[in-house]
Amino acid sequence: MARNRKNQSAAIRFGPALKAFLMCSGIVICCIGYVWQKQQIYELSRQMKSREVRVSLLREQNDKLRNQLGTMLMPQHLEERVRELKLGLVPPQPGQVWRLPEPQIVQSSPPREQQYAAEQTPGLATP
Repeated sequence: MARNRKNQSAAIRFGPALKAFLMCSGIVICCIGYVWQKQQIYELSRQMKSREVRVSLLREQNDKLRNQLGTMLMPQHLEERVRELKLGLVPPQPGQVWRLPEPQIVQSSPPREQQYAAEQTPGLATP
């Protein structure tokens, strides 16, 4: 004999609906996570690209500054700047140059243990 729906418990009637709701919410959560992850990947790749461009620009600027420094340290450029600024600098006379000999490296024996005297305060006698 077929059972009557009125006689079934409430848990049996809502069971399939609850399962369907949980499955749908699981699918929705997975979809939201997927979209969030894709958005994060896009944002990180955009940041990485902008930083790579900045590194490239800084390297170019570094090369330009290195070349400019090399040019500015050339003796011809320095002499030209001295004339422009009217500093009155001239090369030194041979008598004004002191040549110092290179110090000799002395091979010493291995260091011995250092012995220190006991520290004494003036006016106090030690036994």
